[in-house]
Amino acid sequence: MNGDDPGLLRDIVVYLAAAVLVVPLFIRFRLGAVLGYLAAGILIGPSVLGLVGDAEGTLHFAEFGIVLLLFVIGLELQLPRLWAMRSNIFGLGFLQVLLCGLALTALLLGMTSFTWAAALVVGLPLGLSSTALVMQLLNERQLTATPFGERSFAVLLFQDLAIVPLLTIVAALSRAPTVKPEPGWLIALETVIALAFLVAVGRYVLPRLFRIIGTLGAREAFVAAALLSVMGSALLMASFGLSMALGAFVAGVMLAESPYRHALEADIEPFRGLMLGLFFIAIGMSLDLAVVAANWGLILSLVVGVLVVKTSVIAVLARSFGTGWRQAIKMGVLLAQGGEFGFVLFAEAERGLLITHSAAQLFGAVVTLSMALTPLLFRLAGQVFAVPDVPGQRDGPEAAGEQQGGHVVLVGSGRMGQVIAQMLRARGVAITAIDLDAELIDLTARFGNKVFWGDGTRMDILRTAGIGSASALVFAIDGAWDPKIVLAPIRAEWPELPIIARAFDRMHSIALRQSGVEHVTRETIESAVAMGRDVLATIGTPATLIDAIEAEYRRRDAERLDLQVISGDMMSGADNIIRGELDLDPAALGEIPPA
Repeated sequence: MNGDDPGLLRDIVVYLAAAVLVVPLFIRFRLGAVLGYLAAGILIGPSVLGLVGDAEGTLHFAEFGIVLLLFVIGLELQLPRLWAMRSNIFGLGFLQVLLCGLALTALLLGMTSFTWAAALVVGLPLGLSSTALVMQLLNERQLTATPFGERSFAVLLFQDLAIVPLLTIVAALSRAPTVKPEPGWLIALETVIALAFLVAVGRYVLPRLFRIIGTLGAREAFVAAALLSVMGSALLMASFGLSMALGAFVAGVMLAESPYRHALEADIEPFRGLMLGLFFIAIGMSLDLAVVAANWGLILSLVVGVLVVKTSVIAVLARSFGTGWRQAIKMGVLLAQGGEFGFVLFAEAERGLLITHSAAQLFGAVVTLSMALTPLLFRLAGQVFAVPDVPGQRDGPEAAGEQQGGHVVLVGSGRMGQVIAQMLRARGVAITAIDLDAELIDLTARFGNKVFWGDGTRMDILRTAGIGSASALVFAIDGAWDPKIVLAPIRAEWPELPIIARAFDRMHSIALRQSGVEHVTRETIESAVAMGRDVLATIGTPATLIDAIEAEYRRRDAERLDLQVISGDMMSGADNIIRGELDLDPAALGEIPPA
């Protein structure tokens, strides 16, 4: 980059400044980050300050935020869980796309002078929802893993699947002179081939690639490989005219059961957050306030009509699929806005001479305004249709974890970690084990145990491993890692989380205790004491005297360690070191103190 062309750098500064200045204000007033990004886009866009003019180009580039979002969602959905959602995906999702699309087509026929073809190619896209907006709202409220969140996502997933059929409908109705389109059977065959290839690569090629990179310990290459897997799957699907987001989602699902899931999610997350923010800014920039001002009555009526029709249809459908009325209405409100793919389909309809450019702009404004209203309406719906808590009843992951003895994050799956894991499994405790040794992970898998690859001292890895809902965090990694660097951010965010740590040696044990870790185990102390007992027994020492010697050693060692922790001086308590024969009375033997 040189000083002769500062345009790109200036645009980046404008985007970042708008996000930094506007979004925190909206979060401060509890309006949500999404609404803040939309407002920032309107502010810097062509309709207000005009600081950045290429809204369409920015939106096209920022759509990769949706691609990254769907990849991360795929990482969290193992195939058995996805299979369990099939009725919601192909039942509820199909009916939502069909009925909302037809209902909105009828609404447009009644409110505009559109032909049936024009009403159909606009009504069907308006029936879609914004995957980026809905998933962001679910994540902000920690609803993604709930039945409500999963059912909402199932609808969004089918909407992604419906993009190609909708594009086919627009092409079939097009009045523009074009070459003969591909027959439907050929499109279906290409789709199946693309998905089959993507599944094969995701299941058999990518895990081996990540294993090689993980073994080499090249983190930058791992991040590059993660982005390559997302962008490559998106490019493959786009080359067949399919949804890029769908391709990234399939790649994520294929990697959901691999040991590299948590590391992939942690490395992709920063890019996902930035790109989604840019996407919402671009949506705000695309709002033409001149079009809104010239047609405010019609646009307002259409926005209200779209929100009411979709909320009603989705609520009824969700109720028929077993959702309670309160949750069904909230789901209707959540999915009632227009979606980002509407912009694509409106543009295709314009190219097909089915609607005019001004009509495409008008309905783009309808979609944008419906998206801007959704965070406020969903928040209001959450207050009005709140589901009351039933005393004594709890559901969700936390309750399940409590029934199984809690959830433990285990960092390190070597000699000590494997023993700890077996003892926890014997109690029925759910474990998320993390290790950086790819060969050890493969070896552990042969014995039927799952270990995820990643650096368990990184906060982002711990977050994706579920530390926020964990009952305890266990560090069983080898070596004298620095507890101040690793534990300070953990203690700041989860001060009540119990931490149990393996100490490499005495100095490391002191450092851990000085950092506030109460449960510290020196890795050689128990084996050394056991060997000492064996030696004493071998040379004929009575068992009662061996017990007395052990008890006295442990007492002196514990006192010395306490003094060293308090003073920070290794020489503290040196008088407690046993340097000669002791006059011990086995009859006065008390309880053996812990190490």
